[in-house]
Amino acid sequence: MTSFFKSFYGKISAIFLALLILLGGVQAYLTYRTSMQLVNEADQKLNLDLASNMAAELEPLPGDTLPLEQIHHSIHYMMVFNPRIEIYLLDPEGKILAFFADPPQKVKADSVPLAAIHSYLRQETPNLILGPDPRQPGQQKPFSASSIQIGDRSGYLYIILGGEQYETALSMVRGSYVVRNSLVALVTAILATGVIGLIIFGFLTRRLRKIAAAVTDFEQGNHDVRIEVDSQDELGELSRSFNAMADTLVLLIEKLRRNDRMRRNLIANISHDLRGPLASIRGYIETIQIKGPSLDNSERQEYIDIILKNTTVLSKLVENLFELSKLEARQVDTQIESFSIAELGQDVMLKFKPVANKENISLRTDIRRSLPFVKADIRLVERALSNLLHNAIHYTPPKGNVDLSASEVNGKIRISVTDSGCGIPKDELPHIFDRFYRGKKHESRSKGSSGLGLAIAQKILELHHSTLHVESEEGRGTMFYFDLKKG
Repeated sequence: MTSFFKSFYGKISAIFLALLILLGGVQAYLTYRTSMQLVNEADQKLNLDLASNMAAELEPLPGDTLPLEQIHHSIHYMMVFNPRIEIYLLDPEGKILAFFADPPQKVKADSVPLAAIHSYLRQETPNLILGPDPRQPGQQKPFSASSIQIGDRSGYLYIILGGEQYETALSMVRGSYVVRNSLVALVTAILATGVIGLIIFGFLTRRLRKIAAAVTDFEQGNHDVRIEVDSQDELGELSRSFNAMADTLVLLIEKLRRNDRMRRNLIANISHDLRGPLASIRGYIETIQIKGPSLDNSERQEYIDIILKNTTVLSKLVENLFELSKLEARQVDTQIESFSIAELGQDVMLKFKPVANKENISLRTDIRRSLPFVKADIRLVERALSNLLHNAIHYTPPKGNVDLSASEVNGKIRISVTDSGCGIPKDELPHIFDRFYRGKKHESRSKGSSGLGLAIAQKILELHHSTLHVESEEGRGTMFYFDLKKG
């Protein structure tokens, strides 16, 4: 029972029933008050001339002493026909000179305030005006009033229309009929409205309960749960928003998992690439330290050259990592300018000429001098071309060819680097731009490569709103190409 009232359905149902009971009570009270006011107003209007007619029957009242016997005899017959009235004779100041009511000893006041009487006499067709009841001080009742001549002074005839006998009879009616039927009607209306309202609330909150259940399932790890949208109202919009949010969260979770896998692979690859050179450096230093003077100059110089070579590899690896991290974080300031891709290509090819000659690889350039300038960051484009040429030379066997060419395609300048190397298997093509990725088939030729060159080139071209594409065929070679805007 406690959990029911903690639920949204229980709370809204309790509030609804409380408001229903409150409004029902207020409605019953207002209906009763309005009905009583209507009865009193109708009674006063029906007896508007009662006091003036009775005064006409009693006048004149001679002398200063009231002939009570004579007045009582005349009034008695009037009260027989209308027993619910109470009659009072008042002097000009409102003091009760005589009263005729049953029983007479219950009159508690000795005077009547004249404000209500004066208001009554000033209006030709008065609205409901209530006056004080001498028998029940503090209560207001409908009345009829008229001025009357008492000897040489004017007084008032004051008639309470709802006397004590009338009140007693009316209270019996209220207790037995009106109140009982009103109460029965009110309870019936509350029960019927309450049952209907609870059914409607149950139907409306059923969709909220479905949404809450879906959110709970999603929170507990069921990321496939979705809410069926079957309406265009606020709850339908909430369901659509939840489904969209769930799809976004699932994508983000998968992205986080993928990034975590990449992070672990990155750490593993860095550890692997650092371990080899460091182990080599440590081994040769320990050898120099142990052998000391027994080493001749040629051996010592050989060991030092190997140590220097490994430190160069480590330095290059760290530089590449630092450069890639800056490119991925978009922390590289590009300086866009127009320049000749023919001149840049020639300079880069000359830089790699000694390496290619050493490996017995032929470097060839096919770029027309008349080709339009390109608009890019010349330093970054040189870095991308250097990585592509280094990669091509690295995977091309002796007596092979590496070609650098450029041409105008679809309003842009397309630059390509083609080699006659071993090619890349189709299943490895989607991964070649990943950090530290090296082809499984050619791991022996991957030694000495950081595995970051293509990733760096790809990020550089992304800064120029371009993409690095690849076409490859095993045993015949590979071509990388990208497009730059004309200057």
